[in-house]
Amino acid sequence: QVQLVESGGGLVQAGGSLRLSCAASGSIFSINAMGWYRQFLGKQREPVAAITSGGTTNYADSVKGRFTISRGNAKNAVYLQMNSLKPEDTAVYYCNAETGLARRGYWGQGTQVTVSS
Repeated sequence: QVQLVESGGGLVQAGGSLRLSCAASGSIFSINAMGWYRQFLGKQREPVAAITSGGTTNYADSVKGRFTISRGNAKNAVYLQMNSLKPEDTAVYYCNAETGLARRGYWGQGTQVTVSS
């Protein structure tokens, strides 16, 4: 079992930056990859960025060049550095962890990011 807790969301002006953090606890040895999803108001959750245990990263086209995902040295935390934020980035951001060969997923409770113009 893995528990995920997000932090770092808030209200920022367009063009500003935020750094989201996700702390993992429990059976963290089983985590294969971690990532961030976001859910716009009235829309379904969609992937934003992911990073594997080996350090391979993947980004949604909408955030490439602006967002950077990274993991802590202990690999029990993942971060999302968000630069050049746009109002259309406003969403609830969720941390995700994938575990084991079955690729079982765990989710945090989400953190609100609001970008004003």
